[in-house]
Amino acid sequence: MQTPSFKEDHISQIPALQFLIKLGYEYLTPAEALKLRGDKTSAVLLEPILRRQLEKLNAIEYRGKRYAFSGNNIQAGIQALKDVPVQEGYIHASEYVYDLLTLGKALEQSIEGDKKSWTLRYIDWERRENNVFHVTEEFSVLRSKSNEHYRPDIVLFVNGIPFVVIECKRP
Repeated sequence: MQTPSFKEDHISQIPALQFLIKLGYEYLTPAEALKLRGDKTSAVLLEPILRRQLEKLNAIEYRGKRYAFSGNNIQAGIQALKDVPVQEGYIHASEYVYDLLTLGKALEQSIEGDKKSWTLRYIDWERRENNVFHVTEEFSVLRSKSNEHYRPDIVLFVNGIPFVVIECKRP
């Protein structure tokens, strides 16, 4: 396991990171988090983790059998999180993400020749242990319509989805 940065500028983050790690969050270095984003600061999802979790959490029950969601539907679920309609305003965008995370995403898939809509879930709200939790620091994100970066001190992820941004104050 990697350890958090001990640079003087980051010293106020250490107690928070240690606490979160004790709670069960797996620490990712900023470099590891960037790699999981395809080395793109414009991306915020830890896509390999999200893909793995979507495959793990979701199955289609049909006539007493379990079927996996297709690779195309897993990708469509990921794309739905990337296509947040921020141009329609932050309230609408927040409602869109809230609905995805709490209700899931309806996707059509054919099972045994029967085409129906099935719900892809992003989070297992009933069984916490089925989700994965990560924490990273200094998570650099390219601002939209700009060449500048925003760098929150700490970001918490559930199943590869950023859920919480924490800004630490200097001691």
